[in-house]
Amino acid sequence: MITRKRLATGVCALFAALVAGIAVPSTALADETADQDAPKVDLVLDVSGSMRARDIDGDSRMAAAKQAFNEVLDATPEEVRLGIRTLGADYPGDDRKKGCEDTAQLYPVGPLNRTEAKTAVATLTPTGWTPIGPALLEAADDLEGGNGSKRIVLISDGEDTCAPLDPCEVAREIAAKGIGLTIDTLGLVPNAKMRVQLSCIAEATGGTYTSVEHTDELTDRVNQLVDRAADPVVVPKAVDGADACAKAPALESGLYTDREEFGQQRWYRVDVLPGWELRASVSVAADRRVGPSYGLSLRAVTASGREIVRGEATGNGRTDVISTGLRYPKAELEDVDDDTDLKGAGETVCLQVTHSFSPADGVKTTPGLPLELTIDVVEGPDAASDVASFGLGRGWWLLGVLVLAGFLGGLLWGWLSRWRIAVWRTN
Repeated sequence: MITRKRLATGVCALFAALVAGIAVPSTALADETADQDAPKVDLVLDVSGSMRARDIDGDSRMAAAKQAFNEVLDATPEEVRLGIRTLGADYPGDDRKKGCEDTAQLYPVGPLNRTEAKTAVATLTPTGWTPIGPALLEAADDLEGGNGSKRIVLISDGEDTCAPLDPCEVAREIAAKGIGLTIDTLGLVPNAKMRVQLSCIAEATGGTYTSVEHTDELTDRVNQLVDRAADPVVVPKAVDGADACAKAPALESGLYTDREEFGQQRWYRVDVLPGWELRASVSVAADRRVGPSYGLSLRAVTASGREIVRGEATGNGRTDVISTGLRYPKAELEDVDDDTDLKGAGETVCLQVTHSFSPADGVKTTPGLPLELTIDVVEGPDAASDVASFGLGRGWWLLGVLVLAGFLGGLLWGWLSRWRIAVWRTN
C-alpha cells in the first residue's frame, strides 16, 4: 500500500523537477570578486607613554590592547593577510623630530603565524610620542599592491602629537590615491578632542570610529573589522574625470572613484548601443567641514552638448553623503536585421558631475571631495527577450508557468488520492 508520506514525497519531487526545468536563469551574474587578491589588514597600535594609564577594567590600556590582540590573532580568518604596526614604541626621549619618526612594522603584512605575532606583541612597552600621521602613511605603504580589500585599524588613546602633519589631511591624501583603503579608528577612554580627530580620520576614507572603554569591547570590535576585511567586496576603480566631455575618460559598466574640487565639474563618457539602457548614479561625501546647504547634479548630454536627462539632489547638513542618479534608454534602430553590426550605431553619452559643497572657514580644499560613480549599461526592456512582447516582463512569464505547474501537480495529487482510496476499499 502506498503511504501518504511516500505519496507526498513523490508529488513534491515531481513538482520540484518541473520547477527546476523552467526556472533556470537566462543569464548568470558575473562574480566581480572571483579574481581578487587576499584581503590585507594592518593593525596600528599606539604604544605611547599614555598607554600606561590603568583605567580599563582595573588594568593598563596597554594590557587591554595586548589581551585584545591575542584574541584577535586567534580568530583571524586564514585568508586574511595581517600585519601589526606600532607608533611611539621605541623612542622615550624629548626630541620631537625623533619622536615623530617613531613608527615601525612589528609584524609584516602577510600569512599569519599566530605564535610569532603574539610573541612580538608581548614585547611592547608604553614608551614615547603619538605620531599618528606618520604611522598612517607608513601603514598605507605596508598594504601596497594587490586588488583585494585593504584596511587599517588604528587603536589610540590620544590625539596626534606631531602637528602640523595633520592625520586628517593624511587620511584624505590616502583616500585620494584611489587604492580602496579604509581606515577604521578605535579610541581608548576617549576625550572630546581625540574623538574629533579619530572620527575625522575614519570619515576621510569611509571607515568607522568606535569609542572603547572595556577590554571585551576592544576585542569584539577589532574582530568585527578583521572579519569585515575578509568579506568579498567590489573595489572601485580609480579614474580621473576631465573638465570637458571631449577629454573625458571612456567608462564601461563598473564602479569608479574620483575626487572633485570645490566649484569643479567632472566629465566622463559612456557608449550606449541602440536598444540598451544607461543607468548611472553618483555619490559625493563630505569628508571635512562644509557649509550647511549643498546640492549634487548628474547630467547626461550628447557629444554636441544637448541635455538628455539629469538627476539632482540637495542636502542641508544632516548627512555626510549626497547621491543622485539617472536612466537613459537608447531607442532601437528600425528596419535592421539580426546580423547587423550595431557597434557603429551607438551613441556617446557625456556624464557631468557637479556639486555645490562649500568649504567651512579654515578647511583645506585639496584634495577634492571623494566621488563614487556607478555605471551600468544593460539591455533595454524591449531587447531583453521576446517575452517582453507580453508587456509584463520575464518575471510574469515564470509566474504563469509556476501556476500551471501547480495546477498540474494538484490534479496529479487528486488522482493519486482517489486511486489510493480505491485500492484501500478493494482490500
